[in-house]
Amino acid sequence: MTEHFAGLDVSIETTAVCVVDGAGEVVLRCEAPTEAAAIAAVLAPFAATLRRAGHEAGALSPWLQPELRRVGLPAVCLETCHVRAALAAQRNKTDATDALGLAHIMRTGWFRTAHVKTEGAYRLRLLLTQRRQLKRKFMDIENTIRHSLKAFGVKLGGVSRGRFERAVREACADDPFTAELMEAVLAARAALWTQYTRLHALVLRVVAGNPICRRFMGVPGVGPVCALAYAAGVDDPDRFKRSRDVAAYFGLTSKRRQRGTSINVKGRVSKAGDPAVREALFEAAACMLLRYRGTTAMRAWGLKLAKAKGFKKAIVAVARKLAVVLHAMWRTGTDYTEAPCDAGARRKARKLMVACG
Repeated sequence: MTEHFAGLDVSIETTAVCVVDGAGEVVLRCEAPTEAAAIAAVLAPFAATLRRAGHEAGALSPWLQPELRRVGLPAVCLETCHVRAALAAQRNKTDATDALGLAHIMRTGWFRTAHVKTEGAYRLRLLLTQRRQLKRKFMDIENTIRHSLKAFGVKLGGVSRGRFERAVREACADDPFTAELMEAVLAARAALWTQYTRLHALVLRVVAGNPICRRFMGVPGVGPVCALAYAAGVDDPDRFKRSRDVAAYFGLTSKRRQRGTSINVKGRVSKAGDPAVREALFEAAACMLLRYRGTTAMRAWGLKLAKAKGFKKAIVAVARKLAVVLHAMWRTGTDYTEAPCDAGARRKARKLMVACG
């Protein structure tokens, strides 16, 4: 019996469908509405021989992949970087040629499957994303106000967040036009801050009711945002064979470029995976090294590395170790119980902190 393989180039309204046989001959090319039932109807003649139907990971994947599986299609969600590399050899890039390329990828088996997270993980990610967006917009408005007032010689300087509105109103008191303009911008700033605090309170409530996140927060430097971002990013700890694979998944391991015997470069971190989780781990590592007042073996190791390589590289290294430790805690169900250093190690850590500035 001849086997068939399908490639699905998904867009918002329509999906380009291409089916090839085991020898690579095209047996179907068409378009279908981006609905699981419509795609299944197009592929129905190949139901008995269809081995794989591949589509690239994208914004619709969390919804489309489970739906395709639900209607009985052997759907596979593909890693974007692998698909991009495989399709780069094509002369023309259209939906039809992309679908053809995806079908050939399915036929040859040269692909890596992307993990489609559960709906609960995507909900947590949505919460963190919207919270982060509100905070960024709030900071953008605040910085715009500061920059605008410089044209009139007003330098707000290190004004606290609570006194910011009062300082702006006092600076514009003698200029009715600027005062009215700033009132509108300050009102927008206040509305953003109100909604941001609302979402931040929701983050705290979710973390308080999640035992995994509470366990993560037992690690020095790991706060509620980092714990929730890590839990949503990993989703299922069993999908990683080794805890150290998580560090590479979030782009905290260095890239390597080798060519013969003349070139062998071990570069900077790859920055692959979810940047929000990587940023959260970086902030947690920075808090452990710079703000945490206790002394543990991990912090002492990080400070020693900071003296030799600098704080930036040390923070990245500690973030990588945090990713590994948190996954091991999750998989084994254990709490963070690292014993503190002895008195000599504490004195040495304090000297390293002073030496690093």
